[in-house]
Amino acid sequence: MNTSTRVMGIDTGIAIVGWSIVEKNPQFANKPKLIDYGAIITDSKLPTNERLAIIYKELTEKIEAFNPHIIAVESLFYFKNQKTVINVSQARGVILLAAEHAGRPTYDYTPLQVKTAVTGYGRADKEQIQKMVKLIYGLKEVPKPDDVADAIAVATCHINSH
Repeated sequence: MNTSTRVMGIDTGIAIVGWSIVEKNPQFANKPKLIDYGAIITDSKLPTNERLAIIYKELTEKIEAFNPHIIAVESLFYFKNQKTVINVSQARGVILLAAEHAGRPTYDYTPLQVKTAVTGYGRADKEQIQKMVKLIYGLKEVPKPDDVADAIAVATCHINSH
């Protein structure tokens, strides 16, 4: 296989959506390359529908700008706060809708799968994941906010799984 694969990794949230673009290409000696990353941040003072619209618009712009082949999204996990899980679920729906409208296949990865793929240990903590993301891509510092490092880890999980 001599073609590259460009993956957008997404860490779902309502306040912060971390995103990343990782590419695997035989020209990179099969070492994944981090193309770009960032966060979509919404103001908690805005109504939920406006926050969801911001996520959809900005994510759609990122998909158009970077043209990923695949979108990898971290699955939701248990939340103690019911209001939080509802809002994050709505944001996840908007993310999946943006991917579908762009015609990109999506893959879901559990936190356990992401942690195992990046650190080799399914119970790794956030700090271990961040250190591995920094190490894998030779970054000078851990990407901030934490959601961005998580998005890079999600994309890396997909690259390592396929």
